[in-house]
Amino acid sequence: MSLRGFGLSVLFIAVLAGCGKKDDGVAVIKIGSVAPLSGAQTHIGKDNENGTRLAIDEINAAGLSLGGKPVRLELIGEDDGAEPKTANIVAQKLIDSGVVAVIGHLNSGTSIPAAKLYSDAGIAQFSPSATAVKYTAQGYKTAFRVMANDAQQGAVLGQFAVKKLGAKRIALIDDRSAYGQGLADEVEKAVKTAGGSIIDRQYTTDKATDFSAILTAIKAKNADLIVFGGMDPQAGPMAKQMKSLGLKAQLLGADGMQNGNFIKLAAADAEGVIASSPGLPLATMPGGPGFKQRFIAKYGEIQLYAPYAYDATQVLIAAMKRADSAEPAKILAALTQTDHTGVTGPIRFDAKGDVTGGAVTLYQVKGGAWTTLETIK
Repeated sequence: MSLRGFGLSVLFIAVLAGCGKKDDGVAVIKIGSVAPLSGAQTHIGKDNENGTRLAIDEINAAGLSLGGKPVRLELIGEDDGAEPKTANIVAQKLIDSGVVAVIGHLNSGTSIPAAKLYSDAGIAQFSPSATAVKYTAQGYKTAFRVMANDAQQGAVLGQFAVKKLGAKRIALIDDRSAYGQGLADEVEKAVKTAGGSIIDRQYTTDKATDFSAILTAIKAKNADLIVFGGMDPQAGPMAKQMKSLGLKAQLLGADGMQNGNFIKLAAADAEGVIASSPGLPLATMPGGPGFKQRFIAKYGEIQLYAPYAYDATQVLIAAMKRADSAEPAKILAALTQTDHTGVTGPIRFDAKGDVTGGAVTLYQVKGGAWTTLETIK
């Protein structure tokens, strides 16, 4: 075989790596999705997967052609259990199965290590929910995210704590995950920049349910505000234990706890809790109301990140259309030209792969539901 012939054969194999053939002869393009589909964060993980699935189902229903031939998208879902080691295992599994891109992972602690594997394989990775700054700061040209990061969210929380809530004695708790620790670090910097004082910083884990010892220590220091970096399975019990221990401090958190499950877990003790979340409220997102109607009809209540998973998938498909190809390298080249108006708003990427101009919204539990306080852009 000539060198030219060999090169064309390799290219043909590469293009088909993410494609298969169904009985009807239509090429199938595999797209990966990774989130915790087991464990305490299953409800959020399934939300991400369903957001991706809705986009794929709608694109397939409308019809998609690449290179002048019809293709069908197939979602390959994997469960990383929110565990970094498992994330690497399933990431490699998806790469080996021939996916052309991945929507995931949900958590920063899983997205960060998996990013190297996708980079080495030359496959685009879109996280709809990993907000840690480090995710895109590693320098991989394959890593993208479609929501504001924790540098933006932490700055908003720190300023809000000092300037709006007037907190004088602030305590921080984080769950030692990449997300929780990274968020708390950003809040600490923002509080100090705003002239506030951090009187204590405590640590827990993303598996803990008993926070009495660290809350008792914080109570002894007369904190008037506790900022928690972590997820709802911990934030719910924490809110209840704050009340049972008689803490008067306000609880302030972020997107990991800004969902309906937190309210279920904390019950009446959720009342008055404040949390931020990247992006606009669903009702004011450009495509929010329509997305909500379509999503609920198929999957029920939206937990948190489903609109972002949907948009990440749409951005991926738009890049495929511009490239007129499912070849990963061509998809990556087309992603640099992204200028997409999605459900969540306009999506363009900076040189790191972060979405530009991301907003952050603050919410408070009132009458047993999250209500909007303000959006900061």
